[in-house]
Amino acid sequence: MSNSLFEVFHFGANIELFMSMGGKILWWLAGLVLLFWLVTIERLIFLFNTFPKQQRLWLAAWDARSDHHSWFARKQRDAWLSEAHLALFEHVNLLKLLIGLFPMIGLLGTVTGMISVFDVLAEQGTSQPKLMASGISMATLPTMAGMVAALAGVFSYSRLMVVLNKREVHLEKLMRSRS
Repeated sequence: MSNSLFEVFHFGANIELFMSMGGKILWWLAGLVLLFWLVTIERLIFLFNTFPKQQRLWLAAWDARSDHHSWFARKQRDAWLSEAHLALFEHVNLLKLLIGLFPMIGLLGTVTGMISVFDVLAEQGTSQPKLMASGISMATLPTMAGMVAALAGVFSYSRLMVVLNKREVHLEKLMRSRS
């Protein structure tokens, strides 16, 4: 038991070391990545828990109508489909924005890291390369982390969009088939 607890603390120390080597910008990036995954998980919970319940309500209301062919009936169906679209794609633009920000925040880390390298060069000169190493790692780690976050974000966003579009089309087909 204590061995696994030690490993958890050791892992946390490694994360802390990685974050300190990347500078303050890496913490901002971590916060944005956390926000991205929280919104993605919220969308998945909505998609697999809340949306099916709402879909059953819309289908029951459509089935309860005696008229399915009039202009008013089609407009009501279109209104429900629009509500479904808005509910399904809520917060999706935020996900796209965050994916676009990941590499930008990483590049900001590159700039701040290079500024620290230039500060060391201005103060100490080029005779001590070990002093420049921390600035160089501060420049490269946020860029790498930003690109990894963007790649993971693009992949999960595209998968989420496929599932959202399928659910929307499925609901539309169900409503049109019951006409």
